[in-house]
Amino acid sequence: MIKKSILSVCAMCLAVVSTWAQQPVSPNGKLTVANSAAGITVNYQQKQVLNIPVLGYEGIKNSRLKWKPTHKIAANYEMLAGKKSICTNEANEYVAKLNGRLQLVLRLYNDGAAFRYELSGLNGKLPKEQTAYMIPEGTKRWMLQWTDSYEGFYPMSTTGKIKPIGRMAGMVKSPEGYNLRWGFPTLVEPQDGVFMLLTEANIERNQAAACLYTDGDLLRVTPDVNEISFKGKWHSPWRVAIIGSMQDLIQSTLVTDVSEPCKLQDTNWIKPGVVSWIYWAYNHGSNDYNIIRKYVDMAVTLKLPYVLIDAEWDEMQDGKTIEDAVAYANQKGIKPMIWYNSSVGWIDGAPTPKFRLNKPEDREKEFAWCEKIGVAGVKIDFFSGDCQRDMTYCIDLLECAAKHHLLVNFHGATVPRGWQRTYPNLLSTEGVYGAEWYNNVATFTKAAASHNTTLPFTRNIIGPMDYTPCTFSDSQHPHITSDAHELALTVLYESALQHLADKPESYLAQPQAVQDFFGQLPTTWDETRYVSGYPGESVVLARRSGNTWYVAGINGTDSQKTLDVDLSFITGSNHCVKTFADADPSQWQLTGNKDWLITTGNQLPRHITTQPRGGFVLVIK
Repeated sequence: MIKKSILSVCAMCLAVVSTWAQQPVSPNGKLTVANSAAGITVNYQQKQVLNIPVLGYEGIKNSRLKWKPTHKIAANYEMLAGKKSICTNEANEYVAKLNGRLQLVLRLYNDGAAFRYELSGLNGKLPKEQTAYMIPEGTKRWMLQWTDSYEGFYPMSTTGKIKPIGRMAGMVKSPEGYNLRWGFPTLVEPQDGVFMLLTEANIERNQAAACLYTDGDLLRVTPDVNEISFKGKWHSPWRVAIIGSMQDLIQSTLVTDVSEPCKLQDTNWIKPGVVSWIYWAYNHGSNDYNIIRKYVDMAVTLKLPYVLIDAEWDEMQDGKTIEDAVAYANQKGIKPMIWYNSSVGWIDGAPTPKFRLNKPEDREKEFAWCEKIGVAGVKIDFFSGDCQRDMTYCIDLLECAAKHHLLVNFHGATVPRGWQRTYPNLLSTEGVYGAEWYNNVATFTKAAASHNTTLPFTRNIIGPMDYTPCTFSDSQHPHITSDAHELALTVLYESALQHLADKPESYLAQPQAVQDFFGQLPTTWDETRYVSGYPGESVVLARRSGNTWYVAGINGTDSQKTLDVDLSFITGSNHCVKTFADADPSQWQLTGNKDWLITTGNQLPRHITTQPRGGFVLVIK
């Protein structure tokens, strides 16, 4: 028996070595890669989930792929902000030569695959990338029609033949009128219960970000404009496919796993937190010193660390200046952030201040002034897309801001692609169709609840998302989500700067338990778990900060819905629980304004019934 066991173990070891040497495989063995005629296929638990029939670059002929294992990656790293504080970076890396001038580097993780190209012998502009993903008709997908601000819906479809909708109607179309250009990330369900999120990561100075173009059943990876002439070597960003169960996708840190480690020597000054924000309720409020004071005072009452002073602060009325407003905030113990126009996107007719950051010497002067007067961070808005010029500009802004201890929030900008690891002073990015759109279009009112349930499965997986959640009153157009739905968004949506956009009197009219919730709300998490839900219908997530779990769920439908809440992963026999839920769309149902509900044994709820477009939050200690 002992001899047979030894032989069996030896055989298993030989099988593992053989697999490692001959076929790309993930550390847990669930993901494998096989060669196809001119590309590769990715298999999950021995079933194909992704076909990449075309690889390489135009004008460079590929040879047959022969995989060579390079090394096993096994390194944990810490994130100052995000869905997880300690990230496990574990992968098997392989290299295959496509040509004497071109090789493919492939990393297989337990939750997905990432690859990039390494070119040599360049002498001029980059050739055109040929990478294409095949998504057959009939496959469920949630895709964003591309726009330079990445502000749009992720409707579910089983076809790539979709006509542009709403504000997207002027985008790139086929002769038949179908939308052709799509933004990252794209969510696909290639098999029932198996999901795949396509995106990219680790954009560097000499690179443009990419999008996807429809070509029949193919989605072609298409980098934006890059005017640099290259000599010698260059590598592409990482092409990323997060693959597995919905839990795998929600928990994944693959975008930051393949991104450059932190480049800042000192990060002690970087503090995430909740922000009071003026724009949503008062479009031009940041040029009014008295309105700014209201939001500073609200931050004091709710115990928020930050206030954001938005556009037009350089046109302050009544003889006041931005320095007066910044001084008032600092005197009250609130850290002020201020807004800038990037001046590369929307310029004519756009709000000010403009052209203060474009030149290196002007940017240095402006950020030094911010640091001197006590500004804690900057919100920079209205970029113009994914071109190499804009990507380099963003990196310049992040590095200069870090030099002067300024936090950064990019708005009207591309989606996160890993900079949050490399430059942890980047605490949030818009790149989302968020609550700001209640200011702009009536269509958001009816669409918001369903849209809100797609974002945790799509946009927010790849990085921080400044949706500006939780508004109880109405802006230009009303919302029809419940108060508990709105409160739940502050937990469901990961953003290290979480902006509260409603009027001070709206927040201060809430029960004391709700006001206390804002002052205690973490904006960065030690652990994140998927509990239940499906894009466009509902979502329940659990996030842990220290020894406290925040569990949030929302109903994206127009009918009452019971949400599954299996919290068996929360260990311990005694819990203190506070509940914020729907009594009806305009009232709160709370478990005590002062006291926590004490549970013994395994008495955490397994199901919670929500109102139409409703929601809930559980705070569990």
